[in-house]
Amino acid sequence: MFPNLFSASSASQSRWHSTGLPAHQGGSALIIGVFVITVMFLLASALINIVQDADTGLTQEVWGARALAAANSGADAALAQLFPLNGDVGVCLVNSSWTPPNVVGFHACSVTLTCTAYTADPITQYRINSKAVCESGDTRVSRQVEVEARG
Repeated sequence: MFPNLFSASSASQSRWHSTGLPAHQGGSALIIGVFVITVMFLLASALINIVQDADTGLTQEVWGARALAAANSGADAALAQLFPLNGDVGVCLVNSSWTPPNVVGFHACSVTLTCTAYTADPITQYRINSKAVCESGDTRVSRQVEVEARG
């Protein structure tokens, strides 16, 4: 009346005992393996993109720091020219460029200076604008510093 569901041939019993899995579950490990490999590939590609973005950001930060240092140095050079150590007031050059020293920190940087003089009766005020541009390959970074002084 009830068929014997638990009876199996000796060939299927040996297959059950040798692998530890029933015969109908033999291909599921392959599907799980392909899924795991696909997920690991997606995670690795996302990690590569994150590392590349971080590298680009670090490069721009370094060049930005160089450009800011060059702009500050250009403003200092303009102030030194405007107010020399002998106490006389120098000349405010309207548009000029300052060549940074040939050292590693200023490599591939150029500085443009602008000086504007304003007179209010006995006091003359000077506004110095220093703009530095540093570039290397596809990376181009610009920083600008503005200084006001009285003479």
